[in-house]
Amino acid sequence: QVQLVESGGGLVQPGGSLRLSCVASGSIRSMGFYRQAPGKQRELVATITSSKITNYSDSVKGRFTISIDNAKNTVYLQMNSLKPEDTAVYYCNAWTQWNAYWGQGTQVTVSS
Repeated sequence: QVQLVESGGGLVQPGGSLRLSCVASGSIRSMGFYRQAPGKQRELVATITSSKITNYSDSVKGRFTISIDNAKNTVYLQMNSLKPEDTAVYYCNAWTQWNAYWGQGTQVTVSS
């Protein structure tokens, strides 16, 4: 069983930046962030493998950067040039060889 602890959400003005972090309690193969806005389905934001192969949704390419510290089992999501449409609950996701795990979610609100 792997537990995920997220941090870093909050309220930011349009054009601002936030950094999310997610720490896993055990070794993982890949980690990432998904988000869910009110009334919408959960969607991929970005993922990264332990070998640092990344994948981004088109809506965040060029604005968000995902990185991983394998020694700390921690993934980071640097979010720049935030837009109101980035407002959502952001969920950390992690895969081991056999299972997927989810964090509790952290709210990101982009508003003036």
